[in-house]
Amino acid sequence: MVNKSRLINAIADLVKDKRVEGISNINDESDRDGMRIVIDLKRDANAQVVLNRLFTYSQLQDTVGVIMLAIDGKQPKVMTLQEILRSYLDFQFSVITRRTNYELKKAREREHILEGLKLALDYIDEVIKIIRANRDIPSSKAALIERFGLSDAQAAAIVAMRLGQLSGLERTKIEDELSAIQAKIADYLDILSHENRVYGIIKEELIALKNKFDDGRRTEIQAVSGEVDIEDLIPQEDCVITMTNYGYVKRQPADVYKAQKRGGRGISGLTRREEDVVCDLFTSSSHDYLCFFTNRGKMFRLKCYEIPEASRTSRGTNIVNILPIEQDEKISAVLRIKDFEAESFLVMVTRKGIIKRTELSQYRNIRKSGIIAINLDEDDELAWVRETDGHQEMIVATRGGMVIRFAEEDARAMGRTARGVKAIELSDGDEVVGMARVKEGATLLTVTEQGAGRRSDFDNYRLQTRGGKGVRNYKVSEEKGQVAAVRAVTPDDDIIMITDDGIIIRFHSEDVTTQSRYGSGVRVMRVPEGSRIVTLARVPHEEPEEDEAEETLSAEGETAGEETNLSGVAPVSASAEEKLAKAVQDFADMAIELQQNEEE
Repeated sequence: MVNKSRLINAIADLVKDKRVEGISNINDESDRDGMRIVIDLKRDANAQVVLNRLFTYSQLQDTVGVIMLAIDGKQPKVMTLQEILRSYLDFQFSVITRRTNYELKKAREREHILEGLKLALDYIDEVIKIIRANRDIPSSKAALIERFGLSDAQAAAIVAMRLGQLSGLERTKIEDELSAIQAKIADYLDILSHENRVYGIIKEELIALKNKFDDGRRTEIQAVSGEVDIEDLIPQEDCVITMTNYGYVKRQPADVYKAQKRGGRGISGLTRREEDVVCDLFTSSSHDYLCFFTNRGKMFRLKCYEIPEASRTSRGTNIVNILPIEQDEKISAVLRIKDFEAESFLVMVTRKGIIKRTELSQYRNIRKSGIIAINLDEDDELAWVRETDGHQEMIVATRGGMVIRFAEEDARAMGRTARGVKAIELSDGDEVVGMARVKEGATLLTVTEQGAGRRSDFDNYRLQTRGGKGVRNYKVSEEKGQVAAVRAVTPDDDIIMITDDGIIIRFHSEDVTTQSRYGSGVRVMRVPEGSRIVTLARVPHEEPEEDEAEETLSAEGETAGEETNLSGVAPVSASAEEKLAKAVQDFADMAIELQQNEEE
């Protein structure tokens, strides 16, 4: 089913789209002696890698799918290979059973006739006398039935006997046939009483069909030497994966985004459709597994290098061209996994505050069509997924500024398709915006939609029991917006943040002030009017280049009159009275929070 011309055109398109690199020319040298396609390579191309990619992306090596649609029990059904083989065996078992019953019935009928003939031969003189004494065949049959107790069929067979069958040789034939029929009857009864006999007959008949219709194999099976695993030829490097709300995904080297000072304007991270929103960004090694979780609770898996690489401003490739997701389904979380055999857990949190913890090994075998990762309520969707060692403490934060800290053991380990349990009690209209793991030496970074942010020590959040309302993490307001995201960060991290209009900024985590959970934070990004921050990612720290640092400082100098500290703590020129007023306000907020906690 492979057309040569279409194959050549397909290879040419792959070269044009740069999905297969290293090919300089394609020549069709086919003639009446056979088919021949010659592919010329560039000087620095690896022939085996090019061949492997052609096997992968073209019909040079093809897979033919089979839809196992059959009528089973008078109903159409799509079966697996095992199911259709089992159904075939069950059908053959039924056929042989019915056939054996039919042959048993015929054998018993013949046995009955032969027994009558044998009886007639034993009393042949009397039989002849009875037949001669009667006027016609019906009366002869009736007389034989009355005298010997024969059945109607036996009497009819005796009356129909030829004179030649009265010889001794014919008598022997009848006895031999009777013995053979009785042996067959015994064999049929044995077949019907032993299933192994029936399956043995199925096997013999299948082998007979094979021997009758078998011909030489038309394809060759051989050990292919020299194949190169493409993964071995792909260098291991840190990559940044970006995904938009409309499902456009791309891969880039992590060094594309150079570090800036906090408060800068950032650089353009991608060109997007006007109504599209960047919703996810994270770093990964090119050889790690990327597990894609959809809002409907399904999970897919790819290698990082399988994500098409694109430029910094490129929109990327739509995920529907990479994964078989449904039309009303979108990717809500992506997780990097190095090894599915590790003794760890996946912790999932939904928008409605449901948490589920499952052993990672239960997700080891993933079909190309994906598997169910969590069962969701009708109005809920999967939002966050983290890998844990089973003994960590979790932070779950909401858009309305609440947060809860609890031990992950509070959520018992469940099966892969379970629903989960309540992580936090949500207020009306609130939803989860992030989850984090408590780590030593780390702080919790909280960022609002309007670019305010602060780091807080985890000690500020007391350990509670899962399922409570939690404590206040951030006092949201119209000026600062609601909470956009939270993330656990260390002094060795840089932060990459994205706005819904595609602007990206990268800065050192320690550029953000550490405050209590009552603090309002500092400006971490100048967000244009009408925009908001939608997500953030953590990457290894890099020192900014000098020219960029000077440029950032110059930009800050031009806006010296603009307030850059959203916590209310005044700039250097502010008065001591303003500082005191802010301190009083923070103390009042703290007192209110403590009173609320005591009432709870």
